[in-house]
Amino acid sequence: MMYNEKAREIPVSYSVDVVVLGGGPAGVAAAISAARQGADTLLIEQMGEVGGIATEGMMSHWTGNTKGGIYEEILKRSADYPDPDAMAGDTYLRQIINPERLKTVLLEMLEESHARYLLYTIATDPIVEDGKLKGVVIENKSGRQAVLAKVVIDASGDGDIAARAGADFIKGRETDGAMQPVSLMFKVGGVDYERAIFPSHFEDTIQIPAGEVQTLGKEHLPFPAGHVLLYRTSLPGVVTCNMTNCIEVDGTNAAELARATLVCRQQLQPILNFLHEYVPGYENCYLLSSAALIGVRETRHFKGLATITEDDIRQARAFPDWAVTYASFNFDVHNMSGSGLDATGAQDAFKPTFYTIPYGCLVPEKLDGLLLAGRNISGTHMAHSNYRVMPICANMGQAAGTAAAMCAKEGIEPRHVNVADLQAILLQNGVLNPSENK
Repeated sequence: MMYNEKAREIPVSYSVDVVVLGGGPAGVAAAISAARQGADTLLIEQMGEVGGIATEGMMSHWTGNTKGGIYEEILKRSADYPDPDAMAGDTYLRQIINPERLKTVLLEMLEESHARYLLYTIATDPIVEDGKLKGVVIENKSGRQAVLAKVVIDASGDGDIAARAGADFIKGRETDGAMQPVSLMFKVGGVDYERAIFPSHFEDTIQIPAGEVQTLGKEHLPFPAGHVLLYRTSLPGVVTCNMTNCIEVDGTNAAELARATLVCRQQLQPILNFLHEYVPGYENCYLLSSAALIGVRETRHFKGLATITEDDIRQARAFPDWAVTYASFNFDVHNMSGSGLDATGAQDAFKPTFYTIPYGCLVPEKLDGLLLAGRNISGTHMAHSNYRVMPICANMGQAAGTAAAMCAKEGIEPRHVNVADLQAILLQNGVLNPSENK
């Protein structure tokens, strides 16, 4: 059965230089960066806060060893431990996310840049003419409206508008389309930090009185949960838990997201029971809060003018047409048929080095008027498992926002950006030169 929606006129509420879709780390960074370059910029975010997985998703920390760019600025402004002397040599302390603090810091940065933003708003349809994306249709409490823009940045993670506009993509793993599982982060209070353990990687094997903790998790937690990942916070007795797990979920399908949310929430009490019974320091812990946004790790990989691969990262390639520098993480492939690390992944076993991401990965191969930022850029499944993390995504957003402002000012398409000029602006704004040893 089909329903024919009646044609109607809708108001053009905004006509801007740059519209950014998605207010996660990539999108916020893109909007701030475009506005700082003088572009009239509008950010569209479906949640009631900005920050995405970093805030509404209740992520524990900024992962990896990425350096420079707007990521470093966000880190300095939002960290509960900004003073290196207070860290006592523990760089993790500085990377801990206090979601409530970060929400405000990101909004303040948007305000300072003079970027405009709409919360509680979803972009529903692309406005495409002659192979060029010229804006989007949005829906919010004010109704259905059109937003026209010289450049659109899709930093929404899944790239729904880019896909609906006709940009080419594949989903998940190249061989079979399988996508990494989803998780719902949560925090527990009442933890005895003096006795508690904090396994932070799947490969962390810690002996506790009842046995090895990851083995115990697989034995006693409800499938497909089974791994034990517990992270310190900056709050007394509070620990962030990354232990819920739902496999075989397509994050672009609303019904599957609803199912995944139920599966993950039904795992919360069994996980608490497990912590009470087996894990030292967690005997009296209690559920404090859970994320408002489920963590989707992988969906669409768009086809760009360039594609970054696993080998590029392993070889630490310094592309001459770089847009992101000093990216660093591991191959964080979660098991797509159960809990823990996939056989193709490597966390502690991989010794990361700094790599770059070429500008062409942010530019769709065929569609004009569009830039990509975040986990939806052009890369292989394995490369994506490395670059998908928030510090790298934030610096992608800085590159995309800066390039979009250049396009708006010069009246050119993203594919025609002079990358040397883009790099010069990025270097002036905190991005580290890959040719210099930092």
